[in-house]
Parts: sequence; structure tokens; C-alpha cells
Amino acid sequence: MMNLAEICDNAKKGREYALLGNYDSSMVYYQGVIQQIHKHCQSLRDPALKVKWQQVRQELVEEYEQVRSIVSALESFKVDKPVELPNPQPEECPRDPAVWPPPIPAEHRCGKKGIQEGAGDGELKKFDGTGYDSDLVEALERDIVSRNPNIHWDDIADLEDAKKLLREAVVLPMWMPDFFKGIRRPWKGVLMVGPPGTGKTMLAKAVATECGTTFFNVSSSTLTSKYRGESEKLVRLLFEMARFYAPTTIFIDEIDSICGRRGTSDEHEASRRVKSELLVQMDGVGGALENDDPSKMVMVLAATNFPWDIDEALRRRLEKRIYIPLPTAIGRAELLKISLREVEVAPDVDLAVIAEKIEGYSGADITNVCRDASMMAMRRRIQGLSPEEIRALSKDELQMPVTMEDFELALKKISKSVSAADLEKYEAWMNEFGSV
Repeated sequence: MMNLAEICDNAKKGREYALLGNYDSSMVYYQGVIQQIHKHCQSLRDPALKVKWQQVRQELVEEYEQVRSIVSALESFKVDKPVELPNPQPEECPRDPAVWPPPIPAEHRCGKKGIQEGAGDGELKKFDGTGYDSDLVEALERDIVSRNPNIHWDDIADLEDAKKLLREAVVLPMWMPDFFKGIRRPWKGVLMVGPPGTGKTMLAKAVATECGTTFFNVSSSTLTSKYRGESEKLVRLLFEMARFYAPTTIFIDEIDSICGRRGTSDEHEASRRVKSELLVQMDGVGGALENDDPSKMVMVLAATNFPWDIDEALRRRLEKRIYIPLPTAIGRAELLKISLREVEVAPDVDLAVIAEKIEGYSGADITNVCRDASMMAMRRRIQGLSPEEIRALSKDELQMPVTMEDFELALKKISKSVSAADLEKYEAWMNEFGSV
């Protein structure tokens, strides 16, 4: 009795070895399985079944011939004797004892972080921090987002205008470098303005994920130091590294804490010097764009909740100033779907009704409502149980759907975090200084 499982296994191995390029082993398995099927056909009494097995054998024979033809083609490329190319030796000139030999080329060594740009394609180029404190270079290199934040445009509900502008400022210049030249050069600076929790930092993370540029995530703590003059060096070093790793996006969150208005009574001298250096470097970024090469682009992406506190000169350098408002009714419904996509939702939950009830809530507020509502069932389940009984609960016992009642309870506990007066201030500032 022929073992059909063995026939199938041998045929599978023959094909796998052929795909891996191990043609000799593949041919051995093909020959064996063809012989096995031939013997199996001789033992069959059913004519119809015998015809089917003969068809299978014929297909395997054709595959075997293809493997043989590949082996023959590879053999034809082999040369019997390797061709030896002549290696001409330079003629040695007679040595004049009165002439000194040329000096040995100096070996320039970088710091432990400095690797020359001529590294192989497989190596990530490293910034040469010669002239700077190695600790400062390492501190800024830690702010390069090397790990993918895994936030995509589709993860952000609504905000289509902001997404469109960020694509135009960062993505399109890389795709259409011939278009973004001269007066159509990419934007050097974009400021995102809006109340807390509306998605400004999420948009920055989406830029880091989607755009493929080097992304520096900078905060006020990165650019401040207790030593005199070191903060200005950090700002200068940041932009030098950004030009080295270009195309680059520098994201400065809460930029009002770094570059507030100059000339106020409570302004410190060190703070003023940092602001001046930041303003000079942001104008200096244009030097990378003067060559009309978007691959050398350095863009500053900033976010703030207090746009009225930003220095006027910085406001001018941030050429695009866009408003990130509270989500609309459609945006609230989309945000509810995004927040609940990993949670089982009961049939009685009407997201449209919930979206109406949460008017005036920010994106962060809506996420908190969904999080609190999704935990209501767990709270009811563990109520009155001892710690040992809670630990003994299975995963299925806690996987209960979120109901409409859970949302109603969550809405009673969580209020909106943005007042109408704050919204009026943002809208008034945008009417006066907005640039979308």
C-alpha cells in the first residue's frame, strides 16, 4: 500500500528546495516522487483514478524538467579557467636622495559619535559633533524619534485641513522636488494653535510616522541648561544636526514656554539670548532651501495652547498658522468609532446620540469618556469580590460589551475641559494672525 502522505510530503519538499535555490536536492525529491507515483499507478484498478494520478505525475515531470533547465543554464555560466587580467605595475622612478618623501596623510579621527558621511549605504550616517560637548550631542540625538510612533492619518478624526497642509509642507516636496522651487519652496515653519486635547501632538506623531523625514521631538527641557551660554549652543547644535540629517522636521511642543514675548519685565537675560538664537537659526534654515533642494529641507513644526504669548518675530517665521478646533459632529462620531474599535459595543449604543451629547468636548475628553465607559462593566463585575477572587477571574468573564447606560454614567462623571471664553480667544487670535 503506497503512503499518500509521503508522496505529498516529497512533492512539497521538491518545490520548496527549488524555490530556495537548492536545485540538486530538489531534483532528488522530484525523481523519487515521480517514481513513487508510477508504482502507485500500476497498482490501481480504477481507470478514472488512474488517469488523475497520471495527470499529477505529468505535472511533476514538467516541473522537474524546468528545474533541470535552470541547472543547465547555471552550468553554462561557469568558465573552465578563470581569466587572469594583467595587473600593470607602475614604473619606479629613480629615487633622488635630496628629495624628501611625501608626508604620511594625517588620520582625522572623530569623536565616539562622529562617523564620516562616506559610510556605506547600509550604515546610518552619524553627526560629527567636533567642537561641541559630546553630552550635548547625545542629548539631542536622544530626541530623534527613531521608534515609529505608529500614529497614522486615519487614526486622527476630522482635521482634514490640518492634514492637507502638513502633507503639502512635508510630504509633497519629497514626492515632487521639481515643483517646490523658487517662490514655491516648502514652508519653513508651521504653528498649530488650539485648545488642549484637540490633536496637535497626535498630528505631529502622524508626521513622524507617515512622512519619512528625520523627526526631532524637542521640548523646553531639551534646550535649557543651568550653565551660562550652553542653552544657545544647544539651539545652534539642534539646527546643525537637523541640516545634517535633512530632510528634517523639528517638532517643538508648547513653544510658548521657550519663545515668549521679549521685552517683558520678568524676562531673564539668558532666556532672551535663547530666543534670539532660535530666531536666527530659524531664518538660517532658509539657507538649506536657497539651493531649491527639498531633500535638504528643514521644517519647524510647533504647537501651543497660548498663541497670544508667542514673540512677534517667531510668529512671522512660522509662516503657516493653523487652528486645531474642537471636533465637529462628524469628527466626534469618527473619534468615538476610533476609540471603540478594540472594544465590543452593545447593539443599543447609538454613537450619533452620544456625539450630540458630547458637543464642546475636546478629542482628549472624548477619549476619556470612551475609556471610562469601557471600564464600567469591569467595575460592576469585581464589585464585592476579594483580591483572590478578582485574580481568579478569567479573561472571558471581563470581556463584556459597552452599553448605552455605561456611556450615560461616564458622561455624568466627565465634563468638558474647554470653556466658551477660551474658544472666543482662539478665534479672535486666528482672525487677526491666522495663516492657513
